[in-house]
Amino acid sequence: MAGLIRVRPDADLDDVVEILERDGAVVVEDFVDQETLAGLWDDLGPCLESHAYSDNWYDGLRTRRVSSLFARTTRLTPVVTQRLYLGAARAIMQRPIPMWIGRSRQEMIPTIQISATQLIQIHQGQGKQPLHRDDALHLRSHPGSTSRVQMMLAMSEFTADNGGTLVIPGSHHWDDERAPKAEEAIPTEMPAGSCLIWLGGVYHGGGRNVTTVPRTGMTISLDLGNLRQEENQYLAVPREKVLAYPEEVRRLLGYDRCPPGLGWVEMNDPYIMLEDEETRRAAGVDVASGTAPAPVTG
Repeated sequence: MAGLIRVRPDADLDDVVEILERDGAVVVEDFVDQETLAGLWDDLGPCLESHAYSDNWYDGLRTRRVSSLFARTTRLTPVVTQRLYLGAARAIMQRPIPMWIGRSRQEMIPTIQISATQLIQIHQGQGKQPLHRDDALHLRSHPGSTSRVQMMLAMSEFTADNGGTLVIPGSHHWDDERAPKAEEAIPTEMPAGSCLIWLGGVYHGGGRNVTTVPRTGMTISLDLGNLRQEENQYLAVPREKVLAYPEEVRRLLGYDRCPPGLGWVEMNDPYIMLEDEETRRAAGVDVASGTAPAPVTG
């Protein structure tokens, strides 16, 4: 079976979008530079070492997982804003939705947001994870429009033997009655620093590790802004950690209002919660608690 299509970081964005919409997955070589990769290992490696293996078969009894990544490092900006990943996610998901407001026909473009973050380390003896679709978390039907674009950054080398992510290309086009088969999945093979990008409707899963060397990957998902985040970023990442990132990333973490009006605080863009004390007070936010008084409706 042929492997996944591979592109370089300078690939044409439209070409990558076309590949993703057709195949559902693509590998981007040299997704991050070695300095970024080393810095992420410095910040996150000790967290992996201190975590026990997962306690259930689905997450992997020989697999370590660390979440809340934006609270554990300030080095994720070049990862989540990488031009082919963020660019493809915006192109695929941020498409106008027509609606009528009274006699006025308008088009609303949804925001996108960081949904889940996790470092996943598969150790020797870990078997294959069941093939699944990540966008099934939102109980949606297939096929349909894309509501999630996800990435897996190779923190170490991915091979067919050490648990390289298994993917069924094109499976995002299937309906919900067609079950995935193990023989349809192909392993993602890529060196450290490269990245797998795939759509939420694609069947995939962690592979089996029959080697003595752990396989480590970092996954981040981007979902439509009108859906609930898989990982509650507001609780996972303290305000002071959010402020360590640029505005684009802060908004991706959820401090943004999705048109036509989801996520507001005192009728304001929720980004107000990251502003200075004077600005928040002017907007009616309780500065002491960091929250706004309950709105009066009716």
